[in-house]
Amino acid sequence: MFFVGLDLGQKQDFSAVAVVEPTPQCMRVRHLERLPLGTPYVKVVSRVSEIMRHPALAQRSRLVVDATGVGAPVVEMLRAVRPPCRVTAVTITAGEIARGGGEEWHVPKKDLMAGLQVLLESGRLKIPRKLEAAATLVRELTDVRLNPKPGGRVGIGADGYGEHDDLALAVALACWRARRGEIGHGTRRLPGI
Repeated sequence: MFFVGLDLGQKQDFSAVAVVEPTPQCMRVRHLERLPLGTPYVKVVSRVSEIMRHPALAQRSRLVVDATGVGAPVVEMLRAVRPPCRVTAVTITAGEIARGGGEEWHVPKKDLMAGLQVLLESGRLKIPRKLEAAATLVRELTDVRLNPKPGGRVGIGADGYGEHDDLALAVALACWRARRGEIGHGTRRLPGI
C-alpha cells in the first residue's frame, strides 16, 4: 500500500506530491515532485491522476489532499476524474485535535508536522538520496519551525525561516494517513498533556 500526499499551492507556493510506502520498520519516501509555480489546478489534477494511474500505485494507494481553502474544489475535481484509489480530504487547522472520519478530516498542522518530526527523530522516515527532490525536502525539514502568532497561537511552517514547506507537508499528509491505522493515532490527546 502507498500513500500519496498532495499539498496545494499556485502563485507563491508550489503544489507538491509525495509518495510514501509504509513498512513495518519505516516510512519510505518513494517519489517527490514539485509542480512549477503558477500551475493551474486543472493541470495539477491531471498530473496527480497520471501518478495515481501508474501501475505500481493503481489500486494499491490512497491519495491524501490538503483540502484547506482552495483545496476543497480541487478535491472535488480529483474525485470527479475517478482515480483508481480513495481520496482523503484533510483540512489543515490550528486546532488541538484531529476530527472527522472516513475520507473527510480536520487535522491540526502541528499534529502533521509533529508526526513527521517523530518519524525523523526515530530514524523511521527514509528519504533516498537518489530522489531528485530529496535535498529540497531535507532543506525544508530543516527550515520548519514553530512560529509565534498574535494571541498566543503558534504557526508551524517555513514562514520567515526558509523558502517553502510544500514537500514536507505533502510527506506529512501521506505519513499521517498511513499511521491512522495505529491505535488512537491522531484522534485524542495523550493523558496529562
